[in-house]
Amino acid sequence: MFNGNFFHGLGYLGEGFRLIRQPGLRLFVIIPLLINILLFAGMAYFLAMMFSSLVDMAMGWLPDWAWLQSLDWLFWLLYGAVILLMLAYGFVIVANLIGAPFYGYLAELTEKHLTGQEPSVDGGWAQIVRDIPRALWREVQKILYYLPRALGLFIIGLIPVVNLVAAVLWFIFNSWMMALQYVDYPADNNRVSFPELKRQLAQQRLSALGFGLPVALAAMVPLLNLFVVPAAVCGATAYWVRESRLPVKK
Repeated sequence: MFNGNFFHGLGYLGEGFRLIRQPGLRLFVIIPLLINILLFAGMAYFLAMMFSSLVDMAMGWLPDWAWLQSLDWLFWLLYGAVILLMLAYGFVIVANLIGAPFYGYLAELTEKHLTGQEPSVDGGWAQIVRDIPRALWREVQKILYYLPRALGLFIIGLIPVVNLVAAVLWFIFNSWMMALQYVDYPADNNRVSFPELKRQLAQQRLSALGFGLPVALAAMVPLLNLFVVPAAVCGATAYWVRESRLPVKK
């Protein structure tokens, strides 16, 4: 159940940040980055408006015991952590739904770079347009996998005291989803189905969580989260290439 190397997985995001600086990959980093800036600003504003109402509602459920009411700062902290985690992956879901065709092509160019091929962008825009239906369907599959599990964790997170466990579960779940989300791009390019990808990642679960952990953390940091998406695509492609035992350019 917990095979793989957690610490080995940790290094792939850093490699992704190095890869996005490669000349042949930069164009397909800049365009999604501009989309992410507008998207994150809108989502942050919306969740900020909801945050205070959510905490007030939860405090209203508590018995009128002085010692419980005095813990309102703790519930603010815990609900803040849950909302931050929701924003992190919620942002990733919407950003990837919009930018999926770009990220699929970025993963393809990255794989060519890592395997010693020339990452040519000739005909890239036409390929991006052709891949839109398939890329969107893959994103829909990931959303359908995510939503029922996220809903269950969200309900747990609304229960005072029990939300201590929910925050930890959210973090582990987000780390798994980040790995699943981004390794899906090179997997899709290699015609590996989404169910098969889940099976392969589960066989190396610790490596997958090691990759997803820093992505989940970076996704919660303002400004850094705007750059983490393309870096995670490149890092996930390196993960795919190496864990699939493909030849890698030194």
